[in-house]
Amino acid sequence: MNLHQLTAHELHGLLKNKEVSAVEVANDVYSRIDAVEDKVKSFVTLTEEIALQTALKVDEQIKNGEAISPLAGIPVVIKDNMCTRGVKTTCSSKMLENFVPPYDAFVVNRLAEAGAVMLGKANMDEFAMGSSTENSRFFATKNPWDISTVPGGSSGGSAASVAADQTIYSLGSDTGGSIRQPASFCGVVGLKPTYGLVSRFGLVAFASSLDQIGPFTKDVRDNALVMNAIAGHDSMDSTSAKVEIPDYTSYLTGDIKGMKVGIPKEYFAEGMDPQVREVIQDAIKRFEELGAICEEMSLPHTEYALPVYYIIAPAEASSNLARYDGVRYTYRAEGAEDLIDMYKKTRAEGFGSEVKRRIMLGTYALSSGYYDAYYLKALKVRTLIKQDFDRAFEKYDILLSPTAPTTAFKFGEKADDPLQMYLSDVCTLSVNLAGIPGLSIPCGFANGLPVGLQIMGKHFDEGTLFRAAYAFEQSTDFHKQKPRL
Repeated sequence: MNLHQLTAHELHGLLKNKEVSAVEVANDVYSRIDAVEDKVKSFVTLTEEIALQTALKVDEQIKNGEAISPLAGIPVVIKDNMCTRGVKTTCSSKMLENFVPPYDAFVVNRLAEAGAVMLGKANMDEFAMGSSTENSRFFATKNPWDISTVPGGSSGGSAASVAADQTIYSLGSDTGGSIRQPASFCGVVGLKPTYGLVSRFGLVAFASSLDQIGPFTKDVRDNALVMNAIAGHDSMDSTSAKVEIPDYTSYLTGDIKGMKVGIPKEYFAEGMDPQVREVIQDAIKRFEELGAICEEMSLPHTEYALPVYYIIAPAEASSNLARYDGVRYTYRAEGAEDLIDMYKKTRAEGFGSEVKRRIMLGTYALSSGYYDAYYLKALKVRTLIKQDFDRAFEKYDILLSPTAPTTAFKFGEKADDPLQMYLSDVCTLSVNLAGIPGLSIPCGFANGLPVGLQIMGKHFDEGTLFRAAYAFEQSTDFHKQKPRL
């Protein structure tokens, strides 16, 4: 049996019934990593010793007849911008190449409490800035469906590891589409939860009002199970919401009759791959066949999402990344003449070109004389974008759109044109600006590569997203198709 190909809920059944052991599962997945990692390059760090220790503990619990959580003994990969005590957290940057955190991120702690088996840390765009994982300091991660194409970004390693069966599920972070776009490119399920639903404590900050942690999984049920474990209030994060966390699996009924679905016309703009458009339209038809009521509608301020995002996110990044100065725990340049020279050299050598570009954009937008013209104006337009969604959700239960305007693109295709690269997130940015949840699920293939359908919902209404996604998934088999590596 290829254990690495199974879902978390399938493995949970086998573990509970003592048909396999957690150590067998971990070893099977590590064998898969050995077999394909040289092609895919998902991992920055592997933590085999920690993983096997956890697996042994879970086996001991099962042997003693103790009840185990749905994620106990199940392998997981963590994006390398979440702090892991005693394990390097590099953000795929030279700046943090040797940083070993003294504490765990909230989500890492939650998964540890659930008995999850951490296999290692996933490659990413440096400091989560990018849409292709080409900006990693170490190497580019490949898309398991076609290794000449990118896996998306910035959580490319997290998405690729799930698609390639190198893990059962993984965690990523999403600031402007960094979970949903790679989920779409790699043909897996990826959720960007409502802002504040999952604690950001221990997540290395990029843009604090936009960042959110969420899961990549092989199917919708697994995604709901992971959210059961990681959602919830955390006093260590001042933006963490105090809301009741339901059992998300209770929404997986398969019934969406009468659900009202809005199709925002702005998401089907020019520049969209015609094959992707066709696949998305087929998916919308499937929703109608399942009993949903779909109609075209408008989110009029969508066209401003890209410029607004690329003022707000770099401004917050410029502020958050000011702490990397070579003084305390980061990379420090050699041969500096004085303190100012050390700052300059450290930041010039420690950051890659995309990170420097965004710091400069953000510093400019916040600078005297430009603050009102750019940053303040962007915040006002952000409010208009959020109000568009508020109005839409007075009428509709969910909104449907493509997750990305194209399928995965070739390496190097957009690397020299930042604007073209930024446009690959055009369908996902508004969700972060509004703070609402967005889920990408596999809905077909174009050009031989996976296409993702994005489902957007009201604040803290992840349950309805899962309900809609599960009904669609049960009526198709796209989530069961595997890349041939």
